[in-house]
Formats: sequence, C-alpha cells, structure tokens
Amino acid sequence: MGSGKRGMLTAALTVVCAVTVLAAPGTAFAAPVPTPASPAPPAPASTPAPNKGLEEIREKLDRLYHDAEVATDAYNAAEEKTKEQSAEIVALAKRIDQGQQRLDGLKERAGAAARDQYRTGGLSDTTRFLLSDDPGRFLDGAGRVLQGQRAATRLMSEMARTQKELRQYADDASARWKKLETHRKAKAAAKKKIEEQIDAAEKLQSRLEKKEKERLAQLEREAADKAQTAWLNTGVLKNAGDRDTGEKTTGGKATTLGEKAVKYATAQLGKPYVWGAEGPDSFDCSGLTSQAWAAAGHAVPRTSQEQWRQLRHVDVKDMRPGDLVVYFDDASHVALYIGDGAIIHAPRPGRTVTIAGAGTMPILGVVRPDA
Repeated sequence: MGSGKRGMLTAALTVVCAVTVLAAPGTAFAAPVPTPASPAPPAPASTPAPNKGLEEIREKLDRLYHDAEVATDAYNAAEEKTKEQSAEIVALAKRIDQGQQRLDGLKERAGAAARDQYRTGGLSDTTRFLLSDDPGRFLDGAGRVLQGQRAATRLMSEMARTQKELRQYADDASARWKKLETHRKAKAAAKKKIEEQIDAAEKLQSRLEKKEKERLAQLEREAADKAQTAWLNTGVLKNAGDRDTGEKTTGGKATTLGEKAVKYATAQLGKPYVWGAEGPDSFDCSGLTSQAWAAAGHAVPRTSQEQWRQLRHVDVKDMRPGDLVVYFDDASHVALYIGDGAIIHAPRPGRTVTIAGAGTMPILGVVRPDA
C-alpha cells in the first residue's frame, strides 16, 4: 500500500485489515466459531433453539431492520422537505410584510392626493411633486398639470401591481402550508413505521435466552463472512490497482476531499446508531455519509436514496476511498468506502458506527460525491 493510502487510513482500519475476511456490521470482525466435529445431543426445551430456528429469526430481524431503514429514509426525506417548506414560508412572510408596508405607503400618497383634490378642485403643485417619481424633472419641466396626472396614474398602477403581488404571495404561502402539512403527516407516518419495526425486532430478540443471543450473533458473523468472501472471490477488486507499481489500491487514491470525509467518518467509530440522527453524538446511515462529506466541504443529499439518485455512479471496481456504497434494491442503506474492501457505516438500531466488509450486504452500486 502506498504512503498516501497509509496516511489516510487510521489505526482502527490497520488493525481491522489484519484479518482475511471483514466481518459483519457492528461485530468488530470477530472470527466465526468453529462448528463441532460431531453434532450435539438433542437439547431440552430450556436450551438454545436449533440453528434453523435461529437462522429464521436472523432473517426476520434483517427484514424488520431493513423495513425500519426504508421508513427512516422516508422520514429523513420528509424532514428535509419540512425544513425547506418552513424556510420558504418564512421568506414569503417577509415579502408579504414588505409588500404590505409598501402598499400602505402608496395608499397614504394616494389619500393625500385625493384630499388635496377635494379641497382645491385639482392637484396642487405640492401634491404633483409628491406623486412624481422624478421630482427634479417635475421642477425643471413644463406642463405640470399633465405631469401630475401621469404621476397619479403611475401611483394607481403601482398600487394595483403591489396588491396583485400580495395576493400571489398569500396564495403561495397557502400552498406551501398545505405541502408542509403533507410532509409533516408523511414524517409522522414514517416515524410510526420505524417505531413499529424496531419494537417488533426488540421484542423478538428479548424472547431469546443468553446463549441463543450469542449463537444468533455468531450466525450473523458467519453470514457476513460468507457474503464478504463470495464478493471478494468474484475478483471485483483484482483489476483495481496502480498501473505504475502494480500495487493494489482498490480504485486509486482518495482525493483531498475524500480523505477528509474518511477522516471524519473514522472519528465517529463507536457512536450509536439512532434513526434520523446526523451527529454529532449519533447517526443513521445517511446521516453519517452526508455529514462526512459536509465536513469535507462538499454537501451531498441527506438520504441514501437521494444520494443514489443525484450523485455520479461509478463502477464498483473503480471505487476509491470516500466514495459511497449504496445497498439493497431500494437504496435504503449507504456506507463510506475506505479502501481495501472495507466500509465505515452506521448499521442499525442497537449497533454503533463500525468498520465492515463492503460485500457483507447486497451492493446496489457506488456513487462519487466529488466526481
């Protein structure tokens, strides 16, 4: 590995890369426990459930947490829209206030002109001067009566235009309030879905005894190891190297921004996953990746689905540290690639920000924020 690469990866990654196969999210790369050579005798009802039953539980937990993550992405999207709509409503309120003040001033000018006309039977020089948009020209020019009439006409037109703008601002504000309410409802529905899925997963796990939980964790590690090994065996990283030295660099060196993003993500290792969180004390998956790139000075979309939709796609074999690896067909999970087939990500509730193998979950694709 080149000196630039070594400078980028932290001590945590160096330790992790000492093992052959990268482990499952949140398991700190523990190796699979060897299976006994001979099968154990039938267990009584109070002992851990058979592996088949635990495997079914593992798969069910994966589905529950996946559904929770899909709902989390929907929640985050609604939250972003809510912020946008709120900001737009505030901006419109300011414009309405400014427009109303302007209209009040115009009405005062028009009222003064009307009162003057009532008293004198026409417009005085003083009133025409006040109505005029160009007092200097009024004083220097001739035909002051005509100028006064034109000034009054302009005043009426400006009042009508300002009133029309105010009505449009009010209509826009009303429409944005409706959108805001829609996004708030979407946020509430997503929150309910998240809580239901997490609650179901926690109840499922709470019914397991200590030994069953330990065996379940082992099954998770074994499944992750198997997936990572299968991914590496495809040779996806074999052609990703330095053409001058032949050194394996998995897609080349990180850019300066990519290095900053990796440095930020590495500093978050061990912090808990919390859905909807984007730091500094906890993160969800896209909260971590979006904040890592924000810390690098390059803003990216908040949600994993928008990161997948908006950022430039690159081939998996060409990925480099700092790129984002997006998972599952629905782009519901995202991680930050750090090189050597590894990622940093916030896995799921009950886990912490950790380093894992990039192939431990089904990869949808890779996107590059600083393309």
